[in-house]
Amino acid sequence: MKGEYSLTPEEVAEILKIKKNTVYELIKRGDLAAYRIGRKYRIEMKDVEAYKERSREQTPLTNKGFPTLQLAPAINKGNEVKAINNPGLVICGQDILLDILSYNLENNPDGIRVYRKHVGSFPGLNAVYEGKADIASAHLWDSDTDTYNIPYVRRLLPGIPTVVVHLAKRMQGFYVKEGNPLKIKQWEDLTRSDIKFVNREPGSGTRVLLDEKLRKLGLSSLDINGYYNVENSHTAVAIAVARELGDVGLGNQKAAMQVEGIEFIPMQQERYELVIKEEDLNKPVVQMLLTILSSRSFKDEVEGLGGYELSECGQLVARI
Repeated sequence: MKGEYSLTPEEVAEILKIKKNTVYELIKRGDLAAYRIGRKYRIEMKDVEAYKERSREQTPLTNKGFPTLQLAPAINKGNEVKAINNPGLVICGQDILLDILSYNLENNPDGIRVYRKHVGSFPGLNAVYEGKADIASAHLWDSDTDTYNIPYVRRLLPGIPTVVVHLAKRMQGFYVKEGNPLKIKQWEDLTRSDIKFVNREPGSGTRVLLDEKLRKLGLSSLDINGYYNVENSHTAVAIAVARELGDVGLGNQKAAMQVEGIEFIPMQQERYELVIKEEDLNKPVVQMLLTILSSRSFKDEVEGLGGYELSECGQLVARI
């Protein structure tokens, strides 16, 4: 299997953080190389990386990777020219839930353009602090208090009143090969000499969970073979294990459900939440977002994906 693993359009959509139909459109236009097995498309990882590299060359980013929001084009109405002052909303985070939320915001009758920045919890909160994003998602576990997000928001957005809104509970755990041949069951197993780990990037909630667990258990990252073997998404970690580039990785349950040949070992339920400046709470677009989160239609759509617990979705967790 090693070196021969190919991806489905669904897996490519998760890696690129785009809709599945967009993947098919890229294939149709010839922008993304693919081949058929029966009626289904398959894509090689090297072709995905080649597409990403071409996209970077064609789309220069500003403000350290965050979009520069400008006024929409002017429109003519009779002899009067008016500018549409609708700069949009910037949301940081990587989960597919944010894609669904963005779609609902944009397709609402009073909808607004949504810009997504696919970064981990630390860079997302930093973007809110610097005024480069409106909302950031976070799943940062604090081992001293056994709580999520609030201790980090207080320190990473000092002096800025914020609110934390609950989105979903997700299960974090180990990605292992089907059948778990190496019998990986606990955090201490990651230090075994016969195991190669696939890690997440610094600043991601998953990396913070790992580092906090190591600290609490008195273990050293230097004892983990592959600690600096980094991938930038849950799906990419799961795919790396499936392709035998590592024996185990850490990520959420949803990604394990999407990658063939992966078994999921649950380790800890986490709280995935949104952080918003309190001064923005009464803005119409934020009120629209909160209404969508509380709606039955949004919850039904997310529950259809599997891997999420939504009993507190849309609830105000804290004012900080």
